[in-house]
Amino acid sequence: MDQPLAGKAFLVTGASRRVGAAIVRRLHALGASVLIHHRGGAVQAQALRDDCNAARNGSAACVQLDLADTGALPGLVDACLRSFGRLDGLVNNASSFYPTPLGSIAEADWNALLASNLKAPLFLSQAAAPELRRTGGAIVNMIDIHADRPLRDFVVYSVAKAGLAGLTRSLALELAPAVRVNGVAPGPIEWPDAPDVAHGRIPDDERRRILATTPLGREGGEEAVVRAVTFLLTDAEFVTGQVLAVDGGRSIYL
Repeated sequence: MDQPLAGKAFLVTGASRRVGAAIVRRLHALGASVLIHHRGGAVQAQALRDDCNAARNGSAACVQLDLADTGALPGLVDACLRSFGRLDGLVNNASSFYPTPLGSIAEADWNALLASNLKAPLFLSQAAAPELRRTGGAIVNMIDIHADRPLRDFVVYSVAKAGLAGLTRSLALELAPAVRVNGVAPGPIEWPDAPDVAHGRIPDDERRRILATTPLGREGGEEAVVRAVTFLLTDAEFVTGQVLAVDGGRSIYL
């Protein structure tokens, strides 16, 4: 199999499952070494690491860390350098998502949602910047179409993602010309089947309404997001400061 990313190394946060794990698999299949960050999904992260290493020994490692611990974030970059000797790309994928209707918002909600969705991407990007400048690397931030069009009852989450979109453009200026910085804004992508909306479960009637206002008429697969992230990391050599919506056109209606 062609491996155009052989000799390169990437760090993906929130990578033990779903889209994060799929990004790891794609980058690894293309020849890259990958550092898998996780907070609580140790079993999944270790299994993913072991699968990667079974295919190519020493090509994957995993690190457990709460991204709210800002002082520990440079350690993720150090772990990548210890494991692979370089860092060519950072994917800020980790995200917290739960409703905060106005009138019930606590400061703890603000701290939790801003920590994973905005604060950690800023400080981790800052820590990674010297090595990414050296390698001519790239950053991709996982945003959301609701960064521009807020999701009702998700006030703090929407604000955090709007901040991440702004951070993406700001970092693109700060790190140019050596490092490209872009974002991917998913829409309806393979909704999880958690017990309720607070944990990501979208009620069936709301799913039908969303799909009725999505021009392509269906939810997207994780692979659509993975392809967009991979494109921005590896192929989009003259693209920076942009946010690519992967939403089946739904943002047209919002």
